Amino acid sequence: MSRGETGRVVLVDARNVLRSEWPNMPDRELLERCRTWANEHGRRAVVVFDHKAPGGLVGERELDERCVLVGTGSESADEWIARAAAEHAAEGRRYWLVTSDRTLREVAGRRAERTIGGGSFLRELRGPEGS
Repeated sequence: MSRGETGRVVLVDARNVLRSEWPNMPDRELLERCRTWANEHGRRAVVVFDHKAPGGLVGERELDERCVLVGTGSESADEWIARAAAEHAAEGRRYWLVTSDRTLREVAGRRAERTIGGGSFLRELRGPEGS
């Protein structure tokens, strides 16, 4: 994840964001909105899905210089994000955390530069028109 890192990393708990509103946003729409948001805000979105990401991906794939898609395989997204957050903190790299999960916020959010709730982030992705 550190290779080709552009701007500050935003670790996104994908399922948490998707499930923050009903009806749930489709996976691929979340990815496209994250890509757009990351480009507009000069961030690098790392969108983390439990086990398999859209398209059946297990592992990491750079979608472009601003967005990485992660399917965590045998570990949960929370475990993956907590580990990535710890690596960023240990290396002195700044990151943001996007989740409403209390436990994940306690573990991975302590050293985050900013923590954003899943619903708040989804509203930000939708923009002022809310579409």
